[in-house]
Amino acid sequence: MGTVKNKLSKEQQIEMERQFTIYQSGVSQIIPEHEMKEKIGKSLMTGRPLKIKLGLDPSAPDVHLGHTVVLNKLKQFQENGHIIQLIIGDFTGKIGDPTGKSTARKQLTNEEVKHNAKTYFEQFSKVLDMEKVELYYNSSWLSKLGLEDTINLSASITVARLLERNDFSERLATGKPISLHEFFYPLMQGYDSVELESDVELGGTDQHFNVLMGRHLQEHFEKEKQVVIMLPLLEGLDGVEKMSKSKNNYIGVDEEPNEMLGKIMSIPDELTMKYFNLITDLPQEEKTEIAVKLEKGDLHPRDAKMHLGKVIVRMYHDEETAKLAEEHFKTVFQRGAIPEDTPEIIWKAEKSIPIIDLLVQLELQSSKSEARRMIQNGGIRINGEKVMEVDLLVGFEKDFIIQVGKRKFLKVSIS
Repeated sequence: MGTVKNKLSKEQQIEMERQFTIYQSGVSQIIPEHEMKEKIGKSLMTGRPLKIKLGLDPSAPDVHLGHTVVLNKLKQFQENGHIIQLIIGDFTGKIGDPTGKSTARKQLTNEEVKHNAKTYFEQFSKVLDMEKVELYYNSSWLSKLGLEDTINLSASITVARLLERNDFSERLATGKPISLHEFFYPLMQGYDSVELESDVELGGTDQHFNVLMGRHLQEHFEKEKQVVIMLPLLEGLDGVEKMSKSKNNYIGVDEEPNEMLGKIMSIPDELTMKYFNLITDLPQEEKTEIAVKLEKGDLHPRDAKMHLGKVIVRMYHDEETAKLAEEHFKTVFQRGAIPEDTPEIIWKAEKSIPIIDLLVQLELQSSKSEARRMIQNGGIRINGEKVMEVDLLVGFEKDFIIQVGKRKFLKVSIS
């Protein structure tokens, strides 16, 4: 590092430190840090932008705020003139990433991969300038590997090393099957870095094994090793599990503004600063100021979350929409008004019905057991009054508003 730094002008040294500080912010780990600085220095010295890799296995293309943790980091590199390499794993996607899985994943068809990739691009454009992104499909090189190439590739890693992965070791310990093709997923992902000569690869902390494989294989093929930047995982609305559509604890980047802000207001208070730090575009000074005010008690957690919600709505919609979403939330949830866009159904069935059956028939709850729990937790209101009895018989003498949770309303009109 000293050699590169000594060749930089004073202005270049300042710029190297400035960029490194930006890339270091909000990450879990840079492996290794001194090589990251060296790569930035070489880029400044030669005028050659760094190549920053993100691999995508397009099995779940709905982009949520959890995905934007890595997208925002890519944007920082892009704003400093570096090249973003987005790799669509149309070949590896047919294998299926075994990370975190207790069973082998379903392999995707070509049609599913192409559809999901298109969806990714459309949603990524909300964060990145896609016209300045290099897009690749890894089938363009992986499908050309012959059997001899594949055997040589597999010779670069031992089975013992592969079994260090928690998901493989746990499946082995519990007698669950591991298909041979699953071992090739990290090898293929790592080979992408060899093919594209990537300088830096980004990934969530759950991708630690996979992204380090690229560094390992680049060394094996006598190429300059990439630096790995590990980014923290963002907990979802429950404050416990990683944000995921399958866990229904997510906020989608394409969601309606009112729903987006309403969900932000429902996150646990202790996650507020993590959301500010990882998924907003506010200057670091402003984030620090908010954190200090929260710590001192000068800022109410509710007001901090409202500010967070407005920032996020503004990022994925616009400033005016963010203001309207704030007013909608205050009107509906703080002043007790009914939303103007409340959907309406005409009731033509029984003249009375148990509340649990009504909730299921109106598809406001997916099952009677869920309806019962919602009532017991105080989550059902009729005309603003909390339903206290699980065996309440609802009569249909006049129109009424039924509310489920904080954000779901339905007007029931009598025919």
